[in-house]
Amino acid sequence: MQNLLQNDWHELLQEEFTKSYWSNLVERVESVYESNICYPLKKEVFNAFKCCSFNELKVVIIGQDPYHGKGQANGLCFSYVGNQKFPPSLKNIYKEVSDDLEIEMPNNFGDLTAWAKQGVLLLNATLTVTEGKPNTHQKFGWNQFTDAVIQKISSEKQGVVFLLWGGFAQKKEALIDIKKHRILKATHPSPLGANKGGWFGCKHFSKTNEYLKSIGKEEIKWKLINENQPPTLFTL
Repeated sequence: MQNLLQNDWHELLQEEFTKSYWSNLVERVESVYESNICYPLKKEVFNAFKCCSFNELKVVIIGQDPYHGKGQANGLCFSYVGNQKFPPSLKNIYKEVSDDLEIEMPNNFGDLTAWAKQGVLLLNATLTVTEGKPNTHQKFGWNQFTDAVIQKISSEKQGVVFLLWGGFAQKKEALIDIKKHRILKATHPSPLGANKGGWFGCKHFSKTNEYLKSIGKEEIKWKLINENQPPTLFTL
């Protein structure tokens, strides 16, 4: 499966591919994809890494596991490529981007690939899921792999912004060298988290850009424009 990952991440993570947990993980993933409908498509499992090379990495956003509905997940956390109503967490992310930066966000386009290509690693802790069954692959070994990814970023990079949304993501803070990197924390953007307070008004998107600018890095263009589909395909 690691052969699907052919950019600079492959060499960086080579040590992980030699560990026993990795072979067990690959075996379980291959088996479940053969016997069940799983997401994302196998060729998109490592999209977070393919779209954002290690060399270009500037920001990390951590999610839990992929959307489990047909045609929704594309391997980037929170990114949505379906043609139904927006997931509520993504809706709240867009609202905060819009309020924070005073820009309009699309109401019919949830693909976050444009963020990834600017250096935002949209990393789910678990990279695969069985259709209709959230968190079903959580114990396969993906967390050991993605924790190793976070540790590699922490040790090998400098000045990365980690956006930790919700309690699950915030547990990953222990893997990050806070002297080398910027950590921003907020409640999860899901309705359950956002409605308790701590999400709306967190201003993580402007704060990220302020930090990147302060260390001489190019800011992220958070505004998304859908150039390929007509407007009002579905509603928020």
